[in-house]
Amino acid sequence: MHGTEHWTTKGDVRLFLWRKAAPDGPAPQGTVLFVHGSSMASQPTFDLHVPGRPHSSVMDWFAARGFDTWCLDNEGYGRSDKQRPINFDISNGADDLDVASQYVLKNAGMKKLLMYGISSGALKAALFAERHPERVARLALDAFVWTGEGSPTLAERRKRLPEFIAKNRRPIDRAFVQSIFARDHPDTADAATVSAFADAILALDDSVPTGTYVDMCSRLPLVDPARITVPTIVMRGQYDGIAGFDDLIEFFKRLPSPDKQFCVMPGISHASFQQKNYLMVYHILHAFFTQPEPAYRG
Repeated sequence: MHGTEHWTTKGDVRLFLWRKAAPDGPAPQGTVLFVHGSSMASQPTFDLHVPGRPHSSVMDWFAARGFDTWCLDNEGYGRSDKQRPINFDISNGADDLDVASQYVLKNAGMKKLLMYGISSGALKAALFAERHPERVARLALDAFVWTGEGSPTLAERRKRLPEFIAKNRRPIDRAFVQSIFARDHPDTADAATVSAFADAILALDDSVPTGTYVDMCSRLPLVDPARITVPTIVMRGQYDGIAGFDDLIEFFKRLPSPDKQFCVMPGISHASFQQKNYLMVYHILHAFFTQPEPAYRG
């Protein structure tokens, strides 16, 4: 499916957006903005093509079902500008979503977005929804972390916190990408997909900002569930080492909207769209995004 590149600005910073629209024009199902995590840009995460893997691109899959799909490279990632001497934290990410959402809504002719964020991308999306609930129709938080309690991955990562604080960027390589799939549970992703994912990531970046790691290791919680008033789904992979189950349940209980869901995804670790069970993730997200408004609210 054909995509188009777009650009917007945050002050002097140029931000790259990638769009794949529904084949027959305007999207009756809505406009989706996908938000990437800490260690890779947006296209490798949301528009990954792997030979022999049907519907490998989540953007293609949703566009084929009538959605206008977009993703954004945050500042410091992929094709977006990388020249500012900052470590790019979660709040910076929500700032990116502010300008990106305005651009997307104007170009799509819509008033509200369907928003999906994964890992630190879920934190960025949640913080954006706190700040701008008027722009979010439905919010999906995948591999999210609230306080960090019960997260073995973050406990291990905190051992390197001084290193992350000392630098604005950290190197990434093929071994690092492979470690994302090895750290929680073996065999949740196939080797060909992991290899293609690494190829796509490393074609754009050999280093990424440290700010989201610093935030997740030392500054949680960054969002207040009581201030997230939009319909929300919290999605947790069965084996995810970042998203602690009890932590997420406490977050979920505090969401004020009655239109909320908590979903555990069997056989999934952290990078949901690159897992063997990726089509199940698509189904869960599609069901949430297409859920009709309640006829009765009491």
